[in-house]
Amino acid sequence: METDLGLESSLWVGNKRHRAVLTGWHFKWTEVDKKNRDKKTVSVPVSEVVGVEQGRVEILPRKSTEDTDKDFTVFYVKRSSGGGGSHGLLWTLGRIQFSCPSRVLRDQWTKHLRTALKTHSPVRPHRLLVFINPFGGKGKGRDIYHSLVAPLFELAGISSHVIVTERANQARDHLLKKDLTGFDGVVCVGGDGMFSELLHGLIGRTQQEAGLCENDPAVSLKPCPLHIGIIPAGSTDCVCYATVGVIDPVTSALHIVIGDSQPLDVCSVHHASALVRYSVSLVGYGFYGDVLAESEKHRWMGPLRYDYSGTVVYLSNRSYAGVVEYLPADPLLSSPRDKTRCLSGCSVCSRSTERLFPQCADSGSLYSSHFSQLSTDSEGEWVSVEGRFRCVSLTCMSSSCARSPLGLSPSAHLADGTGDLILVWDTHPLAFLKFLYRHTSTQDQFDLPFVEVHRVKAVRFSLPKNRDDDEEEEAGASAGTDEEERGYIDTMSRVDSQQHLADVATGREKASKQKSAAPFLCGLCCSKAPSVSVWNCDGEILPFTEILCKVHGQLVRLYARGIEDGAAVHSCSPEAGESKGRCI
Repeated sequence: METDLGLESSLWVGNKRHRAVLTGWHFKWTEVDKKNRDKKTVSVPVSEVVGVEQGRVEILPRKSTEDTDKDFTVFYVKRSSGGGGSHGLLWTLGRIQFSCPSRVLRDQWTKHLRTALKTHSPVRPHRLLVFINPFGGKGKGRDIYHSLVAPLFELAGISSHVIVTERANQARDHLLKKDLTGFDGVVCVGGDGMFSELLHGLIGRTQQEAGLCENDPAVSLKPCPLHIGIIPAGSTDCVCYATVGVIDPVTSALHIVIGDSQPLDVCSVHHASALVRYSVSLVGYGFYGDVLAESEKHRWMGPLRYDYSGTVVYLSNRSYAGVVEYLPADPLLSSPRDKTRCLSGCSVCSRSTERLFPQCADSGSLYSSHFSQLSTDSEGEWVSVEGRFRCVSLTCMSSSCARSPLGLSPSAHLADGTGDLILVWDTHPLAFLKFLYRHTSTQDQFDLPFVEVHRVKAVRFSLPKNRDDDEEEEAGASAGTDEEERGYIDTMSRVDSQQHLADVATGREKASKQKSAAPFLCGLCCSKAPSVSVWNCDGEILPFTEILCKVHGQLVRLYARGIEDGAAVHSCSPEAGESKGRCI
């Protein structure tokens, strides 16, 4: 096949002669000087060629075409540093214009390049269903799509059916009820809220067609056959940032065009044997729930409301009693403290694919109509801990963003079938501030005595049975430091915990200091705190306190490839035609 697709000849770029070579997997061109010596060479994987047009063609910022007999233009993916604190690579539309000695040779090159694209990029989408949120972010979703994204889709030969949403959950309802035959994927132009609509619609539709009950947390859900693409245009774009590494519409559009595929774990949240929501980023109780609830009171402030609400909640100095039960994942596979990062081509996620889908020979068969049920891991033993927490968080990804480049859990993986449970025990306000501050730096936020993290497959949260008694004790200001000290030590004696006090006496001394210093603030923190918090589920408030969360491995697939780093860019497989990353 490579000999059929292969082609080599001399071409001109401007007034410089180049030797162009097309093999089965790569297209490269080398500048040649007057003495026929090679100079600079540019090599592009065929899988990253966006399109080939006859004549002299421009696409961005606006399309222009000059029809000439001997010219053709090749568009391809070009990378650069994301900058601005981004950890991924920025993709732009590269363009090179070649001139041929004859029209026959021009036609030969365009034919061979287009044939190579079809042969070595079989997973590229041909028809997409696009939802645009015209109200999200700064209200520029429509302009972003028509000026930056639509021209790229047209260049790549992708047809799209566009729906501009007029109400909340319109996209979700459409995916649940309308005919989706013929579509290769769905795309949202918006933020995390719009993505959540597509997530719930596709998962719900897939389970309905498979005859599976979403309300039963014991059921292994069927992965969705359609991919999801995200064009960032919202006030928050955390999912895009955590899976691509940059917030850039052109980068995301190019990932969609070339048909990149990134599996993603999804957490189902249940209450009283009923499904409440799905989550891919954060399910947080305590601080993160309180911040979201407070911010809802100040929506008129715009994005500034999150900073304001965070300050108010921090000064309120709250902690909450709770019982956390979790089902640990296999510690031999990975650990939230192993200092690795989930990058493009992550080996941990790749091994998890083989473990989660043992009967599937390749990723292409995972989502066929003859899909075999997701294999279930051994149940294992649940671990239970009880005490007072500043916050309880479960995340299925790093949850990185521009303000927290490494995220809530820097070593979390996108597709290993697990989540990271982060427990922040009640502590001194300044100590908690240190924990929060470390999210904005490269310091380890888990390297604190009141913080622990576990890699888990499921989590239950409930209120302690003696919560009412505890509240009465807290109401009495003269309860005494001994009672507080004993309560704190009780919270630290937890089954199979990763964080132990090395010495009980030292622990008591720390506890006494922390508890005696707790009321160092007045005003906001002196007001009576609520007895329970609320759950923040990917930016939505849950109406229930006691919940069960289960992680479903690789339940959906995105048009993405994970975060690329500089080393991953230059490592290319001649057999797969895809950039190979690594877990570092």
